[in-house]
Amino acid sequence: MMSTLELCHIVESGFLPAKCKCTIDAKDQIMVQIFDRERGHADLLAAGIPVSSLNSSRAIANLIAKLKDELKLHAAGRRSTAYQERA
Repeated sequence: MMSTLELCHIVESGFLPAKCKCTIDAKDQIMVQIFDRERGHADLLAAGIPVSSLNSSRAIANLIAKLKDELKLHAAGRRSTAYQERA
């Protein structure tokens, strides 16, 4: 198994050029924060992901893909809300 430092680096690199912060708590659970580049606040927060579930490169890639999908849905909802506010 890879070190937690390597794991966080891989996850954070998966969201470049966006800012991503990955932390691992004492319970060996990952928290991933992805930040809006323009406003600087967190666009997505995923917490409670067991480190043990990320035991292969495929599992890590699947997590990154799932979070990117959630980020797209969040962004689409934000655009929809912004459009409604202008109407």
